[in-house]
Amino acid sequence: MSISFYFYLFLIAVLSVVVSLGGSRWIERLYRKNKDILTFPDDVVSRGRWRPYLLGIAFLACGVRFFFLTSGLPLVFMLYAAALLLLMTATDFEQYCLFDEMMIPLALGGMVLCAWYRPFFWDHALAAAAGGVIFLVIGLISRGALGGGDIKLIASLGLWLGTDALFVVSMIGIILGGLVALLLLLTGKKKRKSAFAYGPYFALTTIALFLIRGI
Repeated sequence: MSISFYFYLFLIAVLSVVVSLGGSRWIERLYRKNKDILTFPDDVVSRGRWRPYLLGIAFLACGVRFFFLTSGLPLVFMLYAAALLLLMTATDFEQYCLFDEMMIPLALGGMVLCAWYRPFFWDHALAAAAGGVIFLVIGLISRGALGGGDIKLIASLGLWLGTDALFVVSMIGIILGGLVALLLLLTGKKKRKSAFAYGPYFALTTIALFLIRGI
C-alpha cells in the first residue's frame, strides 16, 4: 500500500469521527428544535443510543470503498452525499423525520455536481423535476403514505443520480420499504394506519449504487 492510501485512510477515520459525533450532535439539536414534529419525542435517547457507532462505521466503510472506485473531486462528492444520506437515514429510522436543514445541503451539493459536470445537467435536472412531481402525485394518491420529506428527498436525489439511476433507486426503495412494511404488519409491530419511514430505503439504495459504480 502507498503512503497516499494510509494518509487517505487516516483522513477517512477522522471524518468518520466527525460524522459520528458531530452528526449526532446536529441530529440532537434538530430534535430539540423540532420536538413537536417528532414521532417518538419521549424515546429520543433510547432510539438513538447506537447512532454514533453505526454512523461512524458506515461512513468509514463507504470511505474505504470509494477510495478504490475513484479519486479527486468525484470522491469528495461521494463522501459529502454519503454523510448527509447516512444522517438522514438515522433521523428517518429514529423519528420518521427528514429535516430541511439536511435536505437543503444535499440538494445544493447536487446542483454543484450538475454545474461542475455540465453533460449531467439536463438529465439530472429532469430527474429532479420529474421525480418530485411523480412522487408528489403518489403522495397525494396514497394519502400521505409518502410524506413531504420523501418527495423532497427524491427530487434532491434526482440531481445526484439522473433519470435512469433515480428510476432504479425509486423502484428498489419502494419495493424494499413495502416488504419491510408488510413484514411489520404481519408480525403485529405496525398497524395499517401507523407511520412508516420510506426515506431510508431510498437513501441507502443510493449509497449502495455509489458503492457499486460511483457517481
